[in-house]
Amino acid sequence: MADTTFGPKGWTPERLGDLTGKTFVITGATAGVGFQAARTLLKKNASVVMLNRSAEKSQAVIAALKTEFGARADVRFIRMDLSVLASVREAAAEVLRTTPRIDALINNAAIAQTPTRKLTVDGFESQLGTNHYGHFLLNGLLFERVAESKGRIVVVASQGYNLGLRTINFDDMNWDKGYRPNTAYSQSKLAQMMFAYELQDRLAAAGRTDVQVYVCHPGSSATSLIATSGGRLTRFLSWLMTKTPLVQSAERGAWPEVMCATEDGLEQRALYGPTGFLQMVGPVGRGTLNPHAYDKPVMQQLWDVSEKAVGYEWKL
Repeated sequence: MADTTFGPKGWTPERLGDLTGKTFVITGATAGVGFQAARTLLKKNASVVMLNRSAEKSQAVIAALKTEFGARADVRFIRMDLSVLASVREAAAEVLRTTPRIDALINNAAIAQTPTRKLTVDGFESQLGTNHYGHFLLNGLLFERVAESKGRIVVVASQGYNLGLRTINFDDMNWDKGYRPNTAYSQSKLAQMMFAYELQDRLAAAGRTDVQVYVCHPGSSATSLIATSGGRLTRFLSWLMTKTPLVQSAERGAWPEVMCATEDGLEQRALYGPTGFLQMVGPVGRGTLNPHAYDKPVMQQLWDVSEKAVGYEWKL
């Protein structure tokens, strides 16, 4: 059943008020939905701090945004490579030094369908290491700043969580055996969702209401995600898809994460995104959340494994 909370057109940026004085930290904002989310927030006078891997691309993007919104547009970047835990620690320290408030930390960056198995410098399968472990550490390091701001954590997931094993392969997290690009990607996105839902539970258990945690996905959007990390066939099929009505613009793909970063009255134990055909396109609202995404014993085990993996213990 379609979500009608926001009417037949779903949530759109027309619902946004003036965001002057609010600061949004977003990972992976040089292209795709991350860039469009930054644009949408800047249009409403927010401050945006982008955590990006490429300094060169970041400078070009900032120049483009300042051309569009004027030299006074409050946008800057801090270099961070999510796949390198030392880089995440350095970037988080810089955020804490330069950013007195975080109204929403938007976990947007991801790599997808890496064709051959690769390990990060810290020894993790690249998709799990980048998409989940990097963000897990970043959120832990910035959590109290978000809490001081009575802010939000937004996890940008994927419908890919319904593919693959639909659980976490604790016996072989790095896919030493049987690596498949899609299966590994699906596990990494499921892990991100489980992090969010377990964090919700831990905040509730600690009686904390100073941080809200939301999960969304962009649906099927025309972005460079597959083009930058997928294999040749995957890239070709992805390109073909963009020529059909089953793919929406990156701008629309950004709406769910902007909504989760700004809209009041949302449910936390939910998954927001397009509510049309196969939840790939269409009006933005609350979609279907399948229970394997919040399987409690798996979430708890993943949390413990993640703390050990990144060498950081959350204090809530």
